[in-house]
Amino acid sequence: MSSLYDVSEMLKQARSESKLSQEALASSAGVSRSTVARMETLARGDMSVLALVRLLEAAGYNLKLVKAGHERTVEDILNEQRSGKG
Repeated sequence: MSSLYDVSEMLKQARSESKLSQEALASSAGVSRSTVARMETLARGDMSVLALVRLLEAAGYNLKLVKAGHERTVEDILNEQRSGKG
């Protein structure tokens, strides 16, 4: 399982790969730049799931649950079955 620190690092990586500044990401997600900075540094030791989802979506990512030890999501498997590949 990922720690909160890991999630924070993933958020930073998503922002970096999307070539967005904290300000640009915050603006696109409808949150303050300080919220982005706080979540990337875990300044309060926690983070809002709603803000995380909005920030990831603004960076072009989705938050999905993946069973530990698996790379594919349930959605991936269902899509493969629907297309006849599974």
